[in-house]
Amino acid sequence: MTLRRFLPLFVALLLAGSVAAGCSTSRETARPNPAPPQTEDAPPADTQEPVPSDPPGEEDAEPAPNGTKDATAPGRAPTDWQHASAEDGGSSLGIGTEQAYTFLEGRAPQDTVVVAVLDSGVDPAHEDLDDVLWTNADEVPGNDRDDDQNGYVDDVHGWNFLGSPDGENVEHDTFEVTRLYVELRAPYEGADPDTLTAAERDTYRRYQRIKADFQKQKQKFEQRYGQVQQINSFLEQARPLLEGALGTGAPITRERLGNLGAGAGSRARQAARLVDNLLQQTGTVDLATLAEDLEKAEEQLHTRVEYNFNTDYNPRPIVGDDYSDATERIYGNPDVKGPDAGHGTGVASLIAAERGNDLGIRGVADAVKIMPVRAVPGGDERDKDVANAIRYATANGADIINMSFGKAYSPRKEVVDAAVQQADSAGVLMVHAAGNDGTDVDTTDSYPSSYYADGSGAAENWVEVGASTAEGDSTLAASFSNYGDERVDLFAPGASMQVARPGDAYGRAQGTSFAAPVVSGVAALVMAYYPSLSANQVKKALLTSTTDYAGTMVKRPGGDEMVRFGTLSRTGGVVNAHAALRAAERRAER
Repeated sequence: MTLRRFLPLFVALLLAGSVAAGCSTSRETARPNPAPPQTEDAPPADTQEPVPSDPPGEEDAEPAPNGTKDATAPGRAPTDWQHASAEDGGSSLGIGTEQAYTFLEGRAPQDTVVVAVLDSGVDPAHEDLDDVLWTNADEVPGNDRDDDQNGYVDDVHGWNFLGSPDGENVEHDTFEVTRLYVELRAPYEGADPDTLTAAERDTYRRYQRIKADFQKQKQKFEQRYGQVQQINSFLEQARPLLEGALGTGAPITRERLGNLGAGAGSRARQAARLVDNLLQQTGTVDLATLAEDLEKAEEQLHTRVEYNFNTDYNPRPIVGDDYSDATERIYGNPDVKGPDAGHGTGVASLIAAERGNDLGIRGVADAVKIMPVRAVPGGDERDKDVANAIRYATANGADIINMSFGKAYSPRKEVVDAAVQQADSAGVLMVHAAGNDGTDVDTTDSYPSSYYADGSGAAENWVEVGASTAEGDSTLAASFSNYGDERVDLFAPGASMQVARPGDAYGRAQGTSFAAPVVSGVAALVMAYYPSLSANQVKKALLTSTTDYAGTMVKRPGGDEMVRFGTLSRTGGVVNAHAALRAAERRAER
């Protein structure tokens, strides 16, 4: 293929957004859930990268050296920007963490709060998390016995519902739309609607919607994957040409490409024009960074094609459970890290990375134990696993459950609802990421949700979180974040976040996946210092103390329309740690 033929591919790639990490899953628009009820405890209703709610891998990772605290890459928000506030001379767009600790000065936490992180796994040996890992004191490590009789053998630090008893683990899985398409294809492909019962015709029509959804998404990602492969092939040809013409002593930037002399060969000049075009359109600083971004994009798109939309792929036999039996509770293994703990490790670090070890980053809360519960693969989580993960966390003493995941379909929502009801009744606070499709979740399906499928109401102890940015003004609401003035409670920092990575590493990430743990961290901070408050009182303290941006005009996520920030969530605000503590203190004194 000649270099000239790559230009249309550049344009197609840019329009498709394939250079940026992340995607949106397909969505079913006919929502079976009832409209959320208005309750007197709810705040006024005027006020969740690309990611299904940020499945693992949907993040903008940028490795950073260990111990880095203040280094900021060009165009990046400062490290730990989420902790800053106007009061301490920092950004007013953060949550005021340092102000919160000033407020608490001289006081010791009254309780240790257990936060269950339902995710892809957590690196238990990470230097910033090893001392805050939850330990099951009633379990003897490595003796292959269920010492505490909870049904889970050697669950010393949590549990993994995506593994087999012999230690094998599921890494990738399909999307729920793929699973539904496969399930319904056999009985309904080619069926004659006139021969079906009324109930079967409803299912047939649903199958047609799911089929169209699946085929559209699959085709889109196959096309993008082919485009990225072609462009990577081009860069493999272009890079040595440009290095030969410009030398290898410095990064190949737009400025250097513009200084390419007339003596360079025609192929080098042609490559320079095309690379310059792509650097300009993507805002990438140099060719090496561009090549790295495209390599990551190719890896992610390969996962979509090879696993997520592959109708022949089924990793579930690895687990060895009876998947059709939703009442089955005991399966999996105690490997809380799993094969890819990047997403979960990042989430856990925002909640509770050790604040006093002078390493890496600082979490929000200082009196926390992280309980890893692995239930989210590289693909859509399964309802059975989500339900069991919630039940495990509840039964083993979690005070907060952080859920940084989501999907567009939930075929066994009633199973998840039952587990949510159990956690809600036990007084566990559930914090969920709203999702990264840039869409209104008041009118578009997104799961799990606090609203029960049978119309019986909603969980009281549930907080739905959208993502805000460090830039503020019109870009305060992250462009990828889901929103909804009924179903999203508040926003929290979730863009350009410095997080921990497995292996004592650090990097950047974004998504509502990383906004939710900021809220979980604030909730844990409140619970640690005001343990007399119930989960619902803590929720109210968070929601009534947000930094108010309701009147700020912002770009609606997913578009350019200007709207009031107050129309994007129930509170119209961003979580504020300092104000939440003050609100909690007032409640505790009543």
